Amino acid sequence: MLPLGIARVPTEAKAVRMQPLARLPVFLALAGKRALLAGGSPAAAWKAELLSAAGAKVDVCAENTCDQLFQLAADPPGGAVVLHRRRWSVADLTGSAVAVGAFDDNECAAAFAAAARAAGVPVNVIDKPAFCDFSFGAVVNRSPLVIGISTDGAAPVFAQAIRAKLEALLPKGFADWASAAKRWRAALQTTALSFAGRRKFWQLFTAHAVANPNVEPTEADFERLVAEVSGRAAAVDSGSVTLVGAGPGDPELLTLRAVRALQSADVILFDALVSHEVLDFARREAKKMLVGKTGFGPACKQHDINILMVGLAKQGRHVVRLKGGDPSIFGRAGEEIDACRAAGIAVEVVPGITAAQGAAATLGLALTDRKHSRRLQFITGHAKEGGIPDDIDWRALADSATTTAVYMAAKTLPKLVMRAIGKGLDPQTPALAISRATRPDQTVISGTIGELPTLLANRALPGPLLVIIGQVQSASPLSKFEILPGITRRL
Repeated sequence: MLPLGIARVPTEAKAVRMQPLARLPVFLALAGKRALLAGGSPAAAWKAELLSAAGAKVDVCAENTCDQLFQLAADPPGGAVVLHRRRWSVADLTGSAVAVGAFDDNECAAAFAAAARAAGVPVNVIDKPAFCDFSFGAVVNRSPLVIGISTDGAAPVFAQAIRAKLEALLPKGFADWASAAKRWRAALQTTALSFAGRRKFWQLFTAHAVANPNVEPTEADFERLVAEVSGRAAAVDSGSVTLVGAGPGDPELLTLRAVRALQSADVILFDALVSHEVLDFARREAKKMLVGKTGFGPACKQHDINILMVGLAKQGRHVVRLKGGDPSIFGRAGEEIDACRAAGIAVEVVPGITAAQGAAATLGLALTDRKHSRRLQFITGHAKEGGIPDDIDWRALADSATTTAVYMAAKTLPKLVMRAIGKGLDPQTPALAISRATRPDQTVISGTIGELPTLLANRALPGPLLVIIGQVQSASPLSKFEILPGITRRL
């Protein structure tokens, strides 16, 4: 066991490196540029339509062309589509921004790809990844908002299925809001708003667009958003702090409000219990600093965290204080709120799912039940000096109609259980010990509260550890067993 009081200095977390990419997603600007398309099949017609829609002038070289190409040439969506009733030649590649070929024969495909590469022109041969420098992928079009989906040619049908999902999720009106953003960006630069103010404008713009996707934006919306930011200029420029609950570990349990806070943060001060998957939601440019505490291990002093948090906010930064679970449940949120208010820093709290809720949900366990539990209480098993808290209400803990969630009890549970039983807690009361709740390596040990310390002593479970005590468990399918990741085994 590490001695109490080991100091941890706030340290900046290393940026998570990008994982290997099968393809680099690049969006080409083709407006006014020339594209060569060799082939006259329906597949070639679809590529010609995409190239034209992107503004390219498309020269199609094919001895035989399908009806779709004739129709496209007569009415292109963007750039002109010109049909040349002949085979392609090397000279056609001169001045082309991209080259696309539609060939059934690998020998013809190889010759086209080699000629394009020799001319320095990126090449795509439809349905033949071996001859492609780039791929098209499935497209969700809310232009100027455009989403491309690629499976590196491995499963085009899968990519189309994902595109269909995104099409259903993204309102058509997002195209209007994206267009408005394009118009307003230059106008925003001419306002008197500071850099922080302009960022706040885009945050308000995004929130309004997401809430009103099918309302067409007007210049009045622009003026209203500018006025709103101007009205809070002092608060915007002086920085702010947001206390955000990261939940017990599963990143899918983050609230939408928490995600928005992470994506607007300049600096994130995060606890050791926050999973890396949660940090993945943060703005890539945000500085991320570990200021966590580890039970019976290294810990940043709360006073130092407060000074750092307030100091960063006074520099005009938006500081997110990211805490495991919910900030207001054993998260010392009150001390950090007081520090911000004393310094005149705007502070808000974004609640999170606390460990007891997350653990109960994963186990299909109700924390309250009309037959077994009329009350739910959260207590800590870890006092400031490391022992059992002196102010535990032992009578309430012994109440058979109460569900009790004990946080931070890994080291103190044997003494806590012994005292609770001595104060009237029935040793046969059902209990659960949950390690790393909601995470992929969640582990659960079930038994009676009287035997739980012994069961835990036989296993070295990683933290954080939560204990749930109460008769409400008798209403669930849980019985005396140990749940390991992917394994259920009776004791």
